[in-house]
Amino acid sequence: MYFLTGWPRRLLCPLKSEEEPFHIQPSSQRFYFAVLSETQLSIWFSRPSVLIVSYIESAKAAAQFGFYQKAEWKPDDSMIAVATAKGYILLFDVLGGGDDKYLYEPVYPKGSPRVKVTPGYKEEQCAPALSLEMKKPVDLEAPITSLQSLQEDLLVCTADGYLHVLHWDGLGSNGRKAICLTTIPFSLDLQSARGGPSLDLEGVYIRCMEYCVTLDGFAVVLSDGRLGFITPLSNTITADQLQGVWAADVTDGTCVAVNNKYRLMAFGCASGSVLVYMIDTTTGSMQLSHKLELTPKHYPDIYNKTGPVKLICWSPDYSVAMVTWECGGLSLWSVFGAHLICTLGEDFAYRSDGTKKDPIKISSMSWGAEGYHLWVLPNKQESRRQEEQQEVEMVEPPQSFLQAGILQFHFIKSSNQEQVLLHGEDRLYLTCGDPTPLHHPPNPDSSLSQGLSTLLGHKHWHVVQIHSTYLESNWPIRVSLGTLIMLTCNMTVTGGLAWWNDFVVVACYNFIDQQEQLRLYQRSSNLDNAFASVTKLHSDTLLLNVFRDMVILFRADCSICLYSIERRNDSPNPSASVELLQEVSMSRYIPHPGLVVSVTLTSVRTETGITLKAPQQACMAESIMLNLAGQLIMLQRDRSGPQVREKETPVNNKKLLPFCPPVVLAQCVENVWTTCRSNRKKRHLLEALWLSCGEAGMKVWLPLFPRDHRKPHSFLSRRIMLPFHINIYPLAVLFEDALVLGATNETVLYDGLQGSSEPLEALFPYCTVERTSQIYLHHILRQLLVRNLGEQALMLAQSCASLPYFPHVMELMVHVVLEEEATSREPIPDPLLPTVAKFITEFPLFLQTIVHCARKTEYALWNYLFAAVGNPKDLFEECLMAQDLDTAASYLIILQNMEVPAVSRQHATLLFNTALEQGKWDLCRHMIRFLKAIGSGEMETPPPTPTTQEPSSTGGFEFFRNRSISLSQSADSIATGKFNLQKTFSMPAGPSCAENMYIDMMLWRHARHLLEQVRLRDLGCFSAQLGFELIGWLCRERNRVARVDDFVSALKRLHKDFLWPFPVIPVGSLSSPLKNGRCRTVLSTRLLKSQSADSLLNSDMDTAPTQAASTNHIWQDGLGQRAKDMDTASSAHSNQHSPQTHDAFLSLLTNKVHCGLVFFFFFSFDLIQHETKAGNLTAVSLLRLSRYLLHVFMEAGCLEWCVVIGLILRDANVIKQVIGFLDSPEVPQETVQSVRNGLLAVDTWASTDWWV
Repeated sequence: MYFLTGWPRRLLCPLKSEEEPFHIQPSSQRFYFAVLSETQLSIWFSRPSVLIVSYIESAKAAAQFGFYQKAEWKPDDSMIAVATAKGYILLFDVLGGGDDKYLYEPVYPKGSPRVKVTPGYKEEQCAPALSLEMKKPVDLEAPITSLQSLQEDLLVCTADGYLHVLHWDGLGSNGRKAICLTTIPFSLDLQSARGGPSLDLEGVYIRCMEYCVTLDGFAVVLSDGRLGFITPLSNTITADQLQGVWAADVTDGTCVAVNNKYRLMAFGCASGSVLVYMIDTTTGSMQLSHKLELTPKHYPDIYNKTGPVKLICWSPDYSVAMVTWECGGLSLWSVFGAHLICTLGEDFAYRSDGTKKDPIKISSMSWGAEGYHLWVLPNKQESRRQEEQQEVEMVEPPQSFLQAGILQFHFIKSSNQEQVLLHGEDRLYLTCGDPTPLHHPPNPDSSLSQGLSTLLGHKHWHVVQIHSTYLESNWPIRVSLGTLIMLTCNMTVTGGLAWWNDFVVVACYNFIDQQEQLRLYQRSSNLDNAFASVTKLHSDTLLLNVFRDMVILFRADCSICLYSIERRNDSPNPSASVELLQEVSMSRYIPHPGLVVSVTLTSVRTETGITLKAPQQACMAESIMLNLAGQLIMLQRDRSGPQVREKETPVNNKKLLPFCPPVVLAQCVENVWTTCRSNRKKRHLLEALWLSCGEAGMKVWLPLFPRDHRKPHSFLSRRIMLPFHINIYPLAVLFEDALVLGATNETVLYDGLQGSSEPLEALFPYCTVERTSQIYLHHILRQLLVRNLGEQALMLAQSCASLPYFPHVMELMVHVVLEEEATSREPIPDPLLPTVAKFITEFPLFLQTIVHCARKTEYALWNYLFAAVGNPKDLFEECLMAQDLDTAASYLIILQNMEVPAVSRQHATLLFNTALEQGKWDLCRHMIRFLKAIGSGEMETPPPTPTTQEPSSTGGFEFFRNRSISLSQSADSIATGKFNLQKTFSMPAGPSCAENMYIDMMLWRHARHLLEQVRLRDLGCFSAQLGFELIGWLCRERNRVARVDDFVSALKRLHKDFLWPFPVIPVGSLSSPLKNGRCRTVLSTRLLKSQSADSLLNSDMDTAPTQAASTNHIWQDGLGQRAKDMDTASSAHSNQHSPQTHDAFLSLLTNKVHCGLVFFFFFSFDLIQHETKAGNLTAVSLLRLSRYLLHVFMEAGCLEWCVVIGLILRDANVIKQVIGFLDSPEVPQETVQSVRNGLLAVDTWASTDWWV
């Protein structure tokens, strides 16, 4: 396929002239271009693009003949015919330059080796010197409307209704004859030519005509706008041997161009459309194949304002057609109607400031050699308009604007490969990814998505520049394989190139031996003929392909040959042997060898042997696929006769089965993809046949397998052809990955040359080519479900469920069906959406698929969607049951828009409670805002996720890693930190106090639940993450849930919760630690390895003074100071310079007034949790955590919990302090009794049951 690249290049004529060129005509090989102005004929060379010779008519001759109008080359490039305005045909001989054989020659540095190895080497790298000599003119006595060259004849159409046949070499009485158009019978088809209606051609002449070699006839546009096709019934063109057919219902034809490769005729119309016709081989009538026209969807402003079609130009390989209109602009289509480029929209039509450009009007255009260039002559008015603007602005026009130039557009083309490969005239564009990791990952831990990102993650190319030495004699590039190939100059490639393992397979013609050959070069031999395996061929090879260990050749005699290849290692250099296996004649079915576009050997077949038990069929060459002028023809092996088992046949005597008569599989086929790989898990994709069909999109010939190895019924189809559309032009298919690869044109505006002196080429943006890809699996699944093939769709989807983008495939399928059915104006008696919904329930991603699709769809379509997939309340509950809270939150947004606020509040409460239980703190914060928004009534939708990153546990870790935590700071610093944190993490307060109370009650209930289950670590995280005032709540719950019913159980749970080691009892000491008055336990082995408890307790201490905090309870007034004194005394022996301890600072922090700073210390909970999982739990973290909890409960007056934590810390001072508080009359008697009973219970457990 063709892609525009770069900017157009402007070619200026070196000769000064007032005349402007208006017509360009290429030679047969497109190495020369004839350019006409009013009285001047110029011949340009293609590479280098230079002017060779120019013939200027004298004023006297110009007055006699009239201005030049059209030109035509003789097929051998030895003559040029020029039509003039007064009905003359001027014939020019194109002669060599005599002694001056070359006009331009390359200049090499001294000592540079240049060896002439083939005839014509010098001619190919030099611009030849030519001269023009006019012969005797021919007067046809009528204005000339069209010229058409045949092998030995020149056909000229005149405005008086005659068709003149002139011989190129003889112009006497025997060299000229005229046929009147009225004598040619026209009918709708050849069957009714003798007795059917005939076309009245009185006063009608041929406006435009072009000869089609493969149809052996002339496509014509008549002066009244009718379209026709004239067929000679014999080898000679005479009046009684011509028969014409015409197309019905068309009367606005303007021009015509024929496609010899695909046997098509493209007719331009005054409506702006291009009608592409084909000839019915049965009736001989003209049948409309397809249209080339701009659609209102992509070009709403200009699709019906282009004016009549002015020119149509097929590329040299006939794969694309360039179209231009009277109002200007260029547009490129593929042969069967896929639209590729248009210069009437987007950056081609608008400048960067939004102003509209005037489309460039074109008078003539032609493709260059191999289609890498498009030579364009702008209309005369384009240059005149620029000159008038310069005159108005009093600007002296530069020399480049005194004469119009030729615009040369540059293109790169694609090859039909398994991977995307583009090639320009002198370089290759390779993809930078290797698909191998997708299917054979080198590391078993590497994911599939990593391989895909390597292949598809960027849009850049790896550009390989071909060496200039090679291009001097081999320009332009014709065939490429993705590797730089420079074959020796004693041969030319005729049938193409292919890879077989590490060998390059080449079908070529040997100049020295003058023989067609099949050569195999080993990759490491640098294409040295000494190491090549050469096989002689009996006919010219046109096409070549490789399937496993077989080579298939299509030859010029319309025959197909199959060869086997075998690697030989009997010599130091590896070689390959080639053996002819089978030869198949196709002359009965192929009218012309040039009509064959591609030939492929494949394992695809339609026989009843297709089962899931036979994946080995993918290893066998079962069928030949032949693309004949867009018709895909299949020849599969004939298995109707007696079958011989493979084991019973000797290898040497093994004969291949013959082929059945061909069967047409599809029409309008541009490209075909198949693979020789096999994969039992993805047989649907690897054993399918993939087709690109132009404007019809893509088609896949998919195999249908019986499920569970059941024997299929004989009347059931084994394959099905499924069409689907994609948004890119396909260049390659990744079979296992269900992806289509392609390329697309991108444009970059450049306004540096704006103004009246803006050159013509600056009217176009700079064009680049970028890689692209598209998923197609959802199209196939949908087509299977439409045809009630749900089992096949399920098997295909299950085989692709491991692809990283499979969830997106499901979303696309739901979205496409929903958009189509919900917006349909016609009733749908059998909707597909319920079937699609039931299909997706077979996969675990059903809930996510539905909600993601709904979030990306308009609200107006939600009712239709959930009527098919189920009530969103039920889906929400399923998410909760599956513990998929994120998806449930998405469904909550759906419910908030579709249900009353009470329902949304109810479901939000369920989700909030579940998120609290699972510790999903980010989700909890969002739910708090959501509930407050419902209560305030200010928002119709839940608040979106904040754009700024909210604080999380990760952020807290980073905070503590970058600073040392000091447990004694000034009150000023504490207050400042508290203010900033509260400002950052405050929840949005709504005007509804009831909603705030409702949320607080849920938070209190969860805190109560955590404390009842002795989950102090979770309680701390909950308080820190959600800004919960833990101390204030504990004060309220001191005599209720904040009591300890079972000290022993609480002690065990805390040891387990904090991974705190039990103390080790010395041998012989079995008395109670409480009875002895002090604890004589030591830390566990792990704790002792770090450092002693006393030194750990005093690490990272500051000496800043603190202030004692006051509380509302009289019996707690001395708590903070007494705690400070106690801690100071217990640690004085290890740090005499520290008047304050960690505990004193924590006592100040945990005061209700400064509860915001709780956040700093509770982040260490998560840190400890992660450290524990990683095996990095330190005694420092354990002690800090335990000390902090001790002071939280002590500030809240929860003396029972203080006793439990003091026991864990093995700190007798804590126990003494709590016992001292028990003497206060404000302490309830129940608390005193509970502490006493608890200590006794712990003493009993420690004495009897603990590690006995």
